[in-house]
Amino acid sequence: MQGNVILVGAGPGDPGLLTQRGREALSQAEVVVYDRLVSPAILALVPEKARKIDVGKEASHHKVPQEEINQILLREAQAGRRVVRLKGGDPFLFGRGGEELELLAEAGLPFEVVPGVTSALSVPAYAGIPVTHRDFCSSLHIITGHAKAGAKLTIDFEALKRTGGTLVFLMGVSALPAICRGLLDAGMAPQMPAAVIERGTTPRQRKLISTLEALPQAAEEAKVESPAIIVVGKVCTLSEKFDWFDHLPLKGRELVVTRPKERMGSLVGKLRALGASVTEYPCIATVERVENPALDAAMEALSKYRWLVFTSPAGPEIFMKRLLARGQDARAVAGLKLAAIGPKTAQTLTRFGLRADLVPAVYDSDHLAQAMEDVTGPVLLCRASRGSDALAKIFLAGGIPFDDVACYDTKYEMPDAGAVLPRLAAGALVTFTSASTVEGFVKSLPGVDLSHILGICIGEKTADKARQYGIAVRVAREATIESLINTIKEV
Repeated sequence: MQGNVILVGAGPGDPGLLTQRGREALSQAEVVVYDRLVSPAILALVPEKARKIDVGKEASHHKVPQEEINQILLREAQAGRRVVRLKGGDPFLFGRGGEELELLAEAGLPFEVVPGVTSALSVPAYAGIPVTHRDFCSSLHIITGHAKAGAKLTIDFEALKRTGGTLVFLMGVSALPAICRGLLDAGMAPQMPAAVIERGTTPRQRKLISTLEALPQAAEEAKVESPAIIVVGKVCTLSEKFDWFDHLPLKGRELVVTRPKERMGSLVGKLRALGASVTEYPCIATVERVENPALDAAMEALSKYRWLVFTSPAGPEIFMKRLLARGQDARAVAGLKLAAIGPKTAQTLTRFGLRADLVPAVYDSDHLAQAMEDVTGPVLLCRASRGSDALAKIFLAGGIPFDDVACYDTKYEMPDAGAVLPRLAAGALVTFTSASTVEGFVKSLPGVDLSHILGICIGEKTADKARQYGIAVRVAREATIESLINTIKEV
């Protein structure tokens, strides 16, 4: 089998700026070769089975020399693998993408290029700077501020000054004094507006708006580091007026999300859209029971039940998937009343053309149990193997016949604690959406003092579990993701 290489531009850091084609390529990759500037949020999209190779290039230090990177791509593709070369920004804009393709072309190996959103346009936009504006300029010029190793910076500053356009310098932090001095010596006005933007499009973005003359000292005092871009031009004066990113309600807040990987998307996406810096730290996984004779037997006798009860979105998803695999469909539950623990579970039912007949006012097991006190059975309860006993107690007390069938198991994961410990030390809030996420979180950090951690919990059951381990908590008013996020805003 012949392998191939797809050169993918990862964009400037915000995972929302990765193109759809880039995501597709990543989802099919067997090997991913990536640089330092690719954000952790984008690396989290790499399939678990794919092998990741860190070639970690940074200014003045190449973890892996460019020639060796070229050879890695060649070797992996020749071995018949689907290789994604993941590069920050756009691979053909000062990204040495052309150099990496030359060896592949000579070897006759197939390759593809997926353009990326360049930081030259996106980072100023996130800082409120439109790189062109009819009132200020009619051209844009993108210049590398990085010279080859051992070489001097060679830029025609006089030509740039004559354009009268916006100037964007990439990879120019170390050369910032030389760039500003070159423009000043070419006759550009000392008071020309200028900016430097560090870690653009990420929650840790910082910007400095100054003048061409004062920018180097301001950047030194602020300890600006790479990655950062430099913008010179009158459009920089619009930054405060057009700044939208710095005004997001969770801009810069550090958050750790402990949900299962398959359930991360909705919460993580909403937090990032509000400007939060999110570390994905899945502490549990939902594992369907492949061999499940109890569930198969219940499905054979669905007509005997009056109620079908689900206590999480995973329940109806696994139940219906198994039903369809048996050659049945939604008609098999005709005549049954459906109960869902909350709106997300009810929403999952609607994907299969089903509507919940009962959703409690408060979305937890205790209130679902209370809402079902007067139902007539038999009841089929489909849920995790380790779940609350509230429903079973209610049914037993009321003499309601029921079958408690485990659709799936909750498995504790052991994510990389090294990725989360610095975030916790920096004061990150930790979100817990179930008691099992608390258990998984604690098990993943043996010996770690948890007393300084603040957990944002989706309900009282979850909060009680966190308190058992000495974790301070804030509890959402309702057991919903929206209420959880509102609680984070209030902290």
